[in-house]
Amino acid sequence: MEKRRAGRRFLRYSSTIDPRFNRNSQKPIFNSAFGNYQQHNETEQWNFYHCFRFLTSNRAPAPPLGTSMEKGIIGNAFRFQFRCFGSAAATKVQRNPSFSMLNSDDINYFKGILGDKNVIQDEDRLLTSNTDWMNKYRGSSKLLLLPRSTEEVSQILNYCNSRSLAVVPQGGNTGLVGGSVPVYDEVIINVGLMNSIISFDKVSGILVCEAGCILENLITFLDTQGFVMPLDLGAKGSCQIGGNVSTNAGGLRLVRYGSLHGNILGIEAVLANGDVLDMLGTLRKDNTGYDLKHLFIGSEGSLGIVTKVSILTPPKLSSVNLAFLACKDYFSCQKLLVEAKRKLGEILSAFEFLDNVAMDLALNHLEGVRNPLPPSLHNFYVLIETTGSNESSDKEKLEAFLLQAMEVGLISDGALSQDINQASSFWRLREGLPEALQKSGAVYKYDLSIPVEKMYDLVEEMRARLGAPTKVVAYGHLGDGNLHLNISAPQYDEKILAQIEPFVYEWTSKRRGSISAEHGLGLMKANEIFYSKSKNTVQLMGSIKKLLDPNGILNPYKVLPHSLSR
Repeated sequence: MEKRRAGRRFLRYSSTIDPRFNRNSQKPIFNSAFGNYQQHNETEQWNFYHCFRFLTSNRAPAPPLGTSMEKGIIGNAFRFQFRCFGSAAATKVQRNPSFSMLNSDDINYFKGILGDKNVIQDEDRLLTSNTDWMNKYRGSSKLLLLPRSTEEVSQILNYCNSRSLAVVPQGGNTGLVGGSVPVYDEVIINVGLMNSIISFDKVSGILVCEAGCILENLITFLDTQGFVMPLDLGAKGSCQIGGNVSTNAGGLRLVRYGSLHGNILGIEAVLANGDVLDMLGTLRKDNTGYDLKHLFIGSEGSLGIVTKVSILTPPKLSSVNLAFLACKDYFSCQKLLVEAKRKLGEILSAFEFLDNVAMDLALNHLEGVRNPLPPSLHNFYVLIETTGSNESSDKEKLEAFLLQAMEVGLISDGALSQDINQASSFWRLREGLPEALQKSGAVYKYDLSIPVEKMYDLVEEMRARLGAPTKVVAYGHLGDGNLHLNISAPQYDEKILAQIEPFVYEWTSKRRGSISAEHGLGLMKANEIFYSKSKNTVQLMGSIKKLLDPNGILNPYKVLPHSLSR
């Protein structure tokens, strides 16, 4: 009887409106770092219909990119010879004495290559480039270079290598582990002017472009061609594809399209000595020797500067559905994921989760958001997105899945978006969490890969370990086992940090997890790499670094333990 009532309830609510909605506008995406929400392109057809509860209110638009908060602009830069940072892993980093100091001859040489306007010494412009967007890492570089071509990058690196001038490659500077800003006075090389789309093959879907292309611009271009990027990041309005490749960025679509190791077909990279490696293949199959491009994907600019990439892009599909669901416990979230993979299969495109602490934080610190499932908070929330090509089939498959999940008690409550405003509001609750955390006070952020069944155990243990006044906030990409663990506190406190680290790394290592799922190691976790990689593996990495960058000028103090950097 209960199953029949649940079925009638679902069918009644799911048929209350026209299930189709065609958009007529194109907007940015809501960003997990900055607060922009996704509004899909005008040729995309949204299949939104509502389940369980009728939601009608419109949502306030997200703030635009480019504010001082988003860019991490700080009041003043300062000089130092000794750096301490907010992570125990990155404290007391000393400047490598083998690196030279910048002089006027160096400046004149770079001006001869790039012209005066692309050799930046202005303090205000350097301020942004010296600081990450969270205001956590601050360098003291006195020089920002803006090359326009691979040849100019080659000339810059050849000169810097001969002079032992350390450099830091920089794209959109949206990283979270200090990988894209100087530690000391490294020369900043930003490839943002190298932003041309070189070619696109409409038959194969292969895009070739320069490293400085902003991710959102590539998404917009591909949309006009009937394709999508296999990568979807919150920071897409600022991040650049070269930085995405160099950090092996993950994001919301990984559960559907996999990592960049599978989608990047080729790269062009410049080594520390200026040599250009042309590995810009566009073939799906090429089994000739070592596939060296993988060395540069995820190396965070420590082996070479990526200047061009070729990317395999999938066709754009027209039928999109988004469900915001409540679960009574974490086991139900796990079971729902298993069933979603089995029952939704090829149309499953995102599976995100957040707990009640995260939801409460979002509702209290994000402007214009409302609880989609009032009046009270549930223990856990899941967002399921499906993307397919057959409207009626996709709808039928999702309805059947949700009905069954209701009947067996995996879902406590939920709603399916009926229009673009509701879809945007659902995503804002999930993707706006970093913004909410920034507004709530000090935050310690950890990006971990953990077996799904054990993931929330860490959250519960951390809460028991820390207690008041901290709040342990959990959310992430449940579909690929990526937990974003955040500890919110009234202010930064070394005692709190000592309770978190190295415990969080030790706990993860014992479960054979990774201390960096998608953010990279950067400066923050360079010395902690042994929690995820064996000693022999790290030593081999050091040998590769020494071979490709014998003077160690490329992004020093990052990725590898500092004992191997000297």
